[in-house]
Amino acid sequence: MRHHSSRYATDGTVISVTTKPASTTGTPQLTTFQMRFTSTPRGARLARRLAAVRLDEWGILYGAVAHDDIVLIVAELSANAVRHGRVPGRDFHFGLHFAPLSGTVRVETTDTRGERLPVAPEGADAEEAGRGLLLVSHLAARWGWCPRAEGPGKTVWAEYAIRRTNAPTGSGPSEGAAVE
Repeated sequence: MRHHSSRYATDGTVISVTTKPASTTGTPQLTTFQMRFTSTPRGARLARRLAAVRLDEWGILYGAVAHDDIVLIVAELSANAVRHGRVPGRDFHFGLHFAPLSGTVRVETTDTRGERLPVAPEGADAEEAGRGLLLVSHLAARWGWCPRAEGPGKTVWAEYAIRRTNAPTGSGPSEGAAVE
């Protein structure tokens, strides 16, 4: 695997993507995708789509349970950053980190709104519009938040542990299966 790092600008936003292995041989210890998005529904949607592409490139293939779960976590955390963490004129930062050796994927969203902190979900009787973190808490091995390191705001994160038994979630019978 070659070291790949790119840095380019899109609409004034600097994008940095790195897939640098710890050594020149073997499996990389950590691969990272980070990008800044506008705090709009379009930005949240783009974060979800780019995360799905990146996961597939890292070997967490489309259709796998792990892929679908992680993309749902990305969608919920990005939507929350846009809906609850939006400050006019400020973007949200998105990070996706994969440690292949431990099988852990970490999703992070950072916004500049420090006074609106995430609240642990109550349970199944939560309001219809407030179930995002409930989904995240059920899918992720753990989740939480911490103050933003470089200024006002917070980072909400979730870690997903990939199980070796995660197989594609096909909607039809598998090849060679009998259909009655």
